[in-house]
Amino acid sequence: MFYACVRAVVALFLRLFYRVKVNAPATEPEGPVLFVGNHPNGLIDPALVFVLTRRKVTFLAKAPLFKMPVIGWLLRGLDALPVYRKQDDPSKMGGNEGTLDAAKGALVAGRAITIFPEGKSHSEPGLAELKTGAARIALNAAKEGAPVRIVPVGLTYAEKHVFRSEVLIDVGPAIEVRPFLPADPAAEPDAARRLTERIAEGLRAVTLNLEQWADLPLVQLAEQLYAFKQGGTLDAERLRLWARGVQLFRAQEPERFEGVRAHLASFKHRMELVQAAGPKDLALVYRPGNVVPFVVKNVLSLVFGLPLFALGLALFWLPYQLPRVASRKAELDVQATVKFLTAFVVALVWWGALTVAAGWWAGVPWGVATFLLVPPLALFTLYFAERWETLRRDIGVFFTLGNRTRLKALLLADGERLASEVEHLADEYRPKLDGSTPPGPATVAP
Repeated sequence: MFYACVRAVVALFLRLFYRVKVNAPATEPEGPVLFVGNHPNGLIDPALVFVLTRRKVTFLAKAPLFKMPVIGWLLRGLDALPVYRKQDDPSKMGGNEGTLDAAKGALVAGRAITIFPEGKSHSEPGLAELKTGAARIALNAAKEGAPVRIVPVGLTYAEKHVFRSEVLIDVGPAIEVRPFLPADPAAEPDAARRLTERIAEGLRAVTLNLEQWADLPLVQLAEQLYAFKQGGTLDAERLRLWARGVQLFRAQEPERFEGVRAHLASFKHRMELVQAAGPKDLALVYRPGNVVPFVVKNVLSLVFGLPLFALGLALFWLPYQLPRVASRKAELDVQATVKFLTAFVVALVWWGALTVAAGWWAGVPWGVATFLLVPPLALFTLYFAERWETLRRDIGVFFTLGNRTRLKALLLADGERLASEVEHLADEYRPKLDGSTPPGPATVAP
C-alpha cells in the first residue's frame, strides 16, 4: 500500500513538473527485469520509473541518501537497497556484497529492479563509463535459472532544471542475459565486461549521447528542417541518428561540417530575432479566416480566465517561488531534484495551511471547499501561465512576420534551402550510420 501511494503521488507530481513523453512497448515486461538507465538528473531519474511501469520496482541508491531525513524514510519504505561507493566511505565497500545478493534474490524471485550503471548523476552530454555491477547482478541471477532481461531506459531532458520542460522516456529492446553466461567460472569477469558493453550499446541507442552540449541546438534544428522538408513531425529516433551523424560528419569532413554548422547557427539566430520557434512558423499564412477565430478564442480566454489566474497568482506566488530560490546554489544535475522535492513539500504544506485557515476564519464548509478547490485552481494557474507564454510568442511572430512579406519570404527560402541540404546530408550519411556502431565510450570499469 505504501509503495502504491508513493508511486501514484510521485508520478502525478512528475507529470505536473515536466511534460513527460513515453516511448515504450504497449506491454510491460514480465518476470525478472533489470531496468538500466542513463543518469543525468539526480533523484528525478529513478522517480521517472514510477511513470514508466506499474510494477513494484526495487531501487538501488547510493548509501548517503538513506541518511537524509525525508528521502531516507522514503527509500526505506520503498525497500530500496543501499550502494556503498568508494568516494563516500571506502570502509563500507564490503556492504555491497549484501546489496548485490539482495538484488540477485529479487530477480530470482521474479521481481523488477532499477539501477543506473554510470554510478553517479552527471551533466555531461554523453554516457559516462559504465560500472559492471548491473551485469554482475543479472549474471548471478541468471546462473540460478532466472530468465533475466535487461531493459535499457533512455532519459532525454529538454532543459532538466526548468519547470514544465519536456522529458522523453525511451525504452529500448530487452537484452537477454542467458547468452552471456560463461561456461567456465574463470570467465565470469569477461562475461560481465561483455554484458556491460552490450548494456552501453543499448543505452546509446535510446539516448542522444552527444559529444558536446553545443551540438544539441544543431541536432534539434537539423531535425526540425528535415521534418519540415518531409512534411512530417519531429521524431525522437531520428534525433538520435542526427546526434550520431553530427559526430561522424565532424570526424570525416571537418571543413564541410563547419560550413554547415555556421549556416544553421545563422539561420537559428535569425529565427530567434523574429521569435519564430521553427521553420513551420515561417510557412504560416495569415488570412482573416484563421486570424479572426484565433483572436476571438484568445480574447475570450483572457476575459474569463484572467480573474481566476489573478486569484491563483495571489494565493500561490510564494510557493511557486520557493523551489526556484532553494535550487539556486545546487549543482545542475541536482537542481531539478531540489526543485521537485521543495515543490512537493511546499505544495502539501500550503494546501493544508490554506484549508485550515479557511476553516478557522470562515467555518468548516469553507474549509472543505478550500480543500477541494485549491488543487484545480493551482493547476489552472499553471496552465494559464503556460498558455500565456505560448500566446505571447504567437502574437510576437504575427506582428514580426505578419506584415513583412519580403522578410518572411527570404527566411522561408533560406530555410527551404537549408532543409534540402540537411535532407541531402541525411541521405548521404544514413548508410554509414546503419552500418556502424554508435560512437561513444565503449570502455567499462574493471
